[in-house]
Amino acid sequence: MMTIGVTGGSGAGKTTVLHEAQRRGALILDCDEIYHELLETSGKMLAEIGEAFPGSVENGVLNRKKLGKLVFNDPAALKELNAITHRYVRREVRRRLRQSDASLAVIDAIGLIESGLHKLCDATVCVSAPEEARVRRIMAREGISEEYARARIRAQKPDSYYAGRCTHQIINDYPSVQDFARAAGVLLDQIIKGEPT
Repeated sequence: MMTIGVTGGSGAGKTTVLHEAQRRGALILDCDEIYHELLETSGKMLAEIGEAFPGSVENGVLNRKKLGKLVFNDPAALKELNAITHRYVRREVRRRLRQSDASLAVIDAIGLIESGLHKLCDATVCVSAPEEARVRRIMAREGISEEYARARIRAQKPDSYYAGRCTHQIINDYPSVQDFARAAGVLLDQIIKGEPT
């Protein structure tokens, strides 16, 4: 199995890259989705989050906005949250990779490097985009305020962090989603075939 890691900040366009990978038959491991599934299925993870961040878990359910307010402007708190969630997500990703017979897998994770998941990958791709475009995408996708979207972006690593630690980079400054999808597909094909990019 060839495994490709895809990372970059919220709203950069990673989902488009994943769609192109899926069109090529890849097993897609979206770590954000896995995290949300674990919030429903892993009482242990939820309990750890609730203990570390009092008031963020109410009646066995995570209040994401409350948790966001606690961590997005506090680097130490965000690091503590990530330490908890990365451990559970990493375990689940490994389990799914072991159980799959796919010839290609793509791990999508903002915390690909920090979580150590990049060590499972044959190649890693940083997806980046101008901040204004990211803010617009996050607001539209999640129905949140501009202030909250910007706070989320500021709480994440800068593009240079991802680009400096990945084997490949693609910048989503294309005029349309279709143009970006074509470029992402070309890059994936080059990686899969072992061609220089």
